[in-house]
Amino acid sequence: MHIADGYLSPATVAVSFIVTVPLWVYGFKKLKEKLNEETLPVIGALSALSFVIMMFNIPVPGGTSGHAVGAALISILFGPWIGFISVSLVLLIQSIIFGDGGISAWAINSFAMGFVGSFVGYYIFKLLGNKKFAPFISGYVSIVAASFVVALALGIQPIFWSENGNPLYFPFDLKITIPAMVGEHLLFFGVVEGIFTQVVYNFLTKKEKAAA
Repeated sequence: MHIADGYLSPATVAVSFIVTVPLWVYGFKKLKEKLNEETLPVIGALSALSFVIMMFNIPVPGGTSGHAVGAALISILFGPWIGFISVSLVLLIQSIIFGDGGISAWAINSFAMGFVGSFVGYYIFKLLGNKKFAPFISGYVSIVAASFVVALALGIQPIFWSENGNPLYFPFDLKITIPAMVGEHLLFFGVVEGIFTQVVYNFLTKKEKAAA
């Protein structure tokens, strides 16, 4: 789901950073409030786990790829702002060190997978209450929502930025990106994300209850 450099117009990149930078600033404030000797190791471990699962990219028809994220899990346990910042930092490291996702696309990738994924997952979980499969549904809906944002960002490129009918950036429009991205996440990646969220959430909560 990582968008690479060169896929987005300069205008899209500029708008994405204008929108996301204030969210990062506020998110770091919330992270600072949450961090302590107990939460730091767990948040760090979950961020590392998110890093690992995002490295397993599976190609998707339409010019991009899919993978699990882990935003819903972190947001359920520590709040959506923490999930957003954690995923954003993971995406930054991946883009700089591994070239997985572009630096110019860092803001839109963070907004889609980090902000949208975390907040959707968190509020779905809250809406469902502490029901047995709430983590699974939260993870599932979270990543599908994130994929929709990525599909929109990519799909508008040939609509608004073409020259003589030739796309200047990402070449496929919404008719391809939405079915490709959202469809694959509805059918496969959402299930993977849901299972991941459910299994790790159950493990951590059982461990916490046992310690209590």
